[in-house]
Amino acid sequence: MQISIGNDHAGPEYKKEIVDFLIGSGHSVINHGTNDIKSVDYPDLIHPVAKDVSNGKSSLGVIICGSGNGAAMTANKHEKVRAALCWNKEIVHLARLHNNANILSIPARFVTIPEALSMVKIFIETKFEGGRHQARIDKIPCN
Repeated sequence: MQISIGNDHAGPEYKKEIVDFLIGSGHSVINHGTNDIKSVDYPDLIHPVAKDVSNGKSSLGVIICGSGNGAAMTANKHEKVRAALCWNKEIVHLARLHNNANILSIPARFVTIPEALSMVKIFIETKFEGGRHQARIDKIPCN
């Protein structure tokens, strides 16, 4: 599976570990994030991930910033994107199962790297349940 990843200065260590995990699991990764802890503007690194998911270049995305909020807000401006801010495995599971989230937003200042890796694993492995949830997802866009 093709997965895009982006991060600001709060997430280079997280990104490195997540990319290693994804590649080790047989996925290909498009890296739009920074490798530096020098302050950057997260939208510049998150918009490309959302574009990849929105246009089908990537199946899923992972975005990382300090709180996860700015990254999720940015990604969710894109058509066909359902970015979910998640801070534990249960929320990740439900975001995929019920909301068919296609981008995982990780709050680097609130989860450990091992927790983030567990969340990414669940995000990739959980399949959308469909059914009654699809009708709700169809009501999300404002168009």
